[in-house]
Amino acid sequence: MPPKKGGDAKAKGGEKGKGGGGAAEKKGKCMEALEKLRNGGKFNEIAAEYSEDKARSGGDLGWMVRGSMTGPFQDAAFDLAISTPAKPIYTDPPVKTKFGYHIIMVEGKK
Repeated sequence: MPPKKGGDAKAKGGEKGKGGGGAAEKKGKCMEALEKLRNGGKFNEIAAEYSEDKARSGGDLGWMVRGSMTGPFQDAAFDLAISTPAKPIYTDPPVKTKFGYHIIMVEGKK
């Protein structure tokens, strides 16, 4: 699942990433959110509207440690470059996991 653009900043084992995302069980709902992002929408506003998980609070998932996320989600999150909700770099196409479809954006790494 390649990121929308960029992606040269990779995290190594033990590193943390702070990011946002949203899970939607239905692919159609996720694709609707993705289209709004492609048209310049703000990530946090779209995540709050479309997420069906804890990302409803604007998409902020907090700091996550490598190994604490499901495989495809983790791989995509740690491959993304750092960005902001106003100018997001996100997974396009969305990442599919056993929990649904995810559009992921990373706000920080340490």
